[in-house]
Amino acid sequence: MSDDSEKQPEQDPREAPFVVPFDMLTEDQLSGLVDEYCTRFHGTNDTEQPLAERDRVLAAVRRGELVVWFDPVENRAGLDHKADESRL
Repeated sequence: MSDDSEKQPEQDPREAPFVVPFDMLTEDQLSGLVDEYCTRFHGTNDTEQPLAERDRVLAAVRRGELVVWFDPVENRAGLDHKADESRL
């Protein structure tokens, strides 16, 4: 007798998060994502002014060190390290 609990349904590829080229976003959209990234861990990053990091974060996006991802199920976007792209 087989155990059906071991069978996991495959995720619909249309529901999988994916990376969006940053140059497809408007400046306002990109600015919002940069602000969110800067303030996401405020209080744990030992800085009084997390938005002071905006230029550094934006430069990392432009260099490809941070990528823009979009989750179509959650209808949410964010920035994350390129190395973390595989977990999306």
